[in-house]
Amino acid sequence: MNDAIQKALEVLRNGGVILYPTDTVWGIGCDATDPAAVAKIYAIKNREDSKSLVLLASDMDMICRYVKEIPEMAVQLVEVNDKPMTIIYPGAVVGPLPVTSGATEKTLPKADRRCLAFNTVAEDGTVGIRIPMMDFCQQLVARLGRPLVSTSANISGEPTPKKFAEISEQIKSAVDHIVDPALERGSTGQSSSIIKVGLDYSIEIIRG
Repeated sequence: MNDAIQKALEVLRNGGVILYPTDTVWGIGCDATDPAAVAKIYAIKNREDSKSLVLLASDMDMICRYVKEIPEMAVQLVEVNDKPMTIIYPGAVVGPLPVTSGATEKTLPKADRRCLAFNTVAEDGTVGIRIPMMDFCQQLVARLGRPLVSTSANISGEPTPKKFAEISEQIKSAVDHIVDPALERGSTGQSSSIIKVGLDYSIEIIRG
């Protein structure tokens, strides 16, 4: 597993996109602080960049670096959670915005490792983050040192592949690196629950 992590890290640190197994389903990922890498993922999925993306963080300490204020309810949910759960947090720490509309890869802002790329965050400033319940993903994100994009490995609108064998050749050929499929044994094959929390103690179940 260490070799697989090292290979994936080399690609991520160079602005590349990986295809990898998560604790839920197969994902397409990149460094979540790099706007140009994130733009590549939207292009691969043929998806509008007005939609936000789910991110993976190694622990709550990492989340605290990229969210301005953590709702107490979110901390409680993480402490008692025993299944894959994505929490939508308010007030993401967001990097620079493009200076022009319709920005290309060359005109996108440079990565600021202290901030999430603008194109990972929803228009209302919220961001969905999950602490993965899988050794490979936890170690990968911890060693990267910043959040990792984790969006399903499919073209937008098509079914989500639960196993590597279900991923289309179009997706496989578009990424920069494919993680060893043998590591998918740690995946559940089921999407995570999604819960939105607010600083006012509000809670909304988006997907149970």
